[in-house]
Amino acid sequence: MNEYHYTGYAQEIIFGAGALARLADLVEPFGWRRLLLCSSGSLRRDGTIDGIARALGDRLVAVYDSALSHTHESQVAEVAALAEQHEVDAVIALGGGGALGIAKAVSLALEERRRARSEYPVGETGNNETIQPARAAFPTAQPLVPVIAIPTTYAGSEMTPVYGITRQFGDKTRKITVSDPRAAPKLVIYDPLLTLHLPPVITASTGINALAHCVEALYSITRNPLSTATALSGIDIITRSLPRCYADGSDQLARAEMLSGAHLAGVALAHVVMALHHGICHVLGGTAGVPHGIANSIMLPHAIRFNSDAEAPVLAQAAEAMGIARGERDDEEMAEQAARRVYSLVGQMHLPQRLRDVGVTEAALPELAQLAFQSRTVQNNPKPIASAAQLETLLRAAW
Repeated sequence: MNEYHYTGYAQEIIFGAGALARLADLVEPFGWRRLLLCSSGSLRRDGTIDGIARALGDRLVAVYDSALSHTHESQVAEVAALAEQHEVDAVIALGGGGALGIAKAVSLALEERRRARSEYPVGETGNNETIQPARAAFPTAQPLVPVIAIPTTYAGSEMTPVYGITRQFGDKTRKITVSDPRAAPKLVIYDPLLTLHLPPVITASTGINALAHCVEALYSITRNPLSTATALSGIDIITRSLPRCYADGSDQLARAEMLSGAHLAGVALAHVVMALHHGICHVLGGTAGVPHGIANSIMLPHAIRFNSDAEAPVLAQAAEAMGIARGERDDEEMAEQAARRVYSLVGQMHLPQRLRDVGVTEAALPELAQLAFQSRTVQNNPKPIASAAQLETLLRAAW
C-alpha cells in the first residue's frame, strides 16, 4: 500500500429532516452569541431566512442576502465590514457555493484583522493558483470566527477548507482558489427539507458537481482509504438518487439520499488535492462566467477520458459504482463507459453539454487553456500536463 496522509477537520455534522428548526439549540453549546447570516435573495423570498431569524432571535445581529456565485472579492469586503460593525463571533452560510465561499473568506478576513497581522501574500499573479497563507496555519488550527454551514444545494463546500474567490486584474477576472484549515465549517446542518424546492437546473448541475468531487477524489494524487471509500459510496448514491430528484423535486426520500451523497462527496474532496477537472472549471467560472455546476456538467466526461489511460483502474471502480457491469471489459473500456454514463445523465437532465452552448467562444479557448495550464490545481493532475496545447485540445473537444 502507498503512503498517505490527510488532515481531519473538527466539525459537528447534523443530518435530518427538520434539523433547521433546532438551530438555536444546535449553536448553544458553542457559545456563539452574535451571528451574521450570509445568503441569497432567493432564500429571502422563499421565507427560509425569516425562519432562521425567528429561530435565532437576538443572536442574529446581521443579515447579508445578496451572495453571488463565484464569490466576488468586493462582496467579501462588504460582508467583512458588516461583520466587524456588529462584532460577530460566527458566520452562518445558508445556500450554495456562493454563500459558503463568502462566509469562509469573511472568516479568514476577520482572523487576519483580529490577530492584527497579515496572513496572506499580496500581489498574486492571478494565474488561478491555490493560495496558501504566507504564514501557514497549523493543519488543525481553529478559527477565531468560525463558519456554520447550512447547505441548500449539493455543492459540497461545507465539508472542505477550500473556496474560490473571483478577483479583478485589470480588465480581466480570475478565480483564485484559497485553502486554509481554519476555513472548514465547524458546524454543518443538513436538512433535506431545504432542498425540496430547488429548481431542476440547480438540482441537476450541483448534483453533477458532487459527482465530479467523487470522481476527482478517486484519481487524486493524494488519494487515501478515506477519500476512496467515501467517493465510491458517493458515486453509488448520487447516480441512483439524482435522476429521481430531477424527475420529482418533492420526493423527500430521494432528496435526503442525494444530500447524503453530496455530503460524502464533500468529505472525499476535503481530504485530497484537486486536479485537472476542478482547475479547468474554476477558469471557466472565473474568466468565462460559466456557472460552476454547469462547467462541471460539461467538463466531467472529458476529464474522465483525459485521465483514463493513466488512471483506468480507479475510473473502472467509478464505473462499477455507477452500476455499470464489467462483463468482459478491461479497465480502460470501463473508464470510457463511466464517461458515457455521465454524458448521458447530463443530457437526460437537459443540462448544456458543450461550451459553445454557455457563451464560451472558440476564440477564447487558447487563453482559457493558457490560464488553466498556469494553475497549480491543474498541475496536480495525475496524468502530467506538459503544455497548454493539451488543455486546448481538451477544451475544443468540449466546445
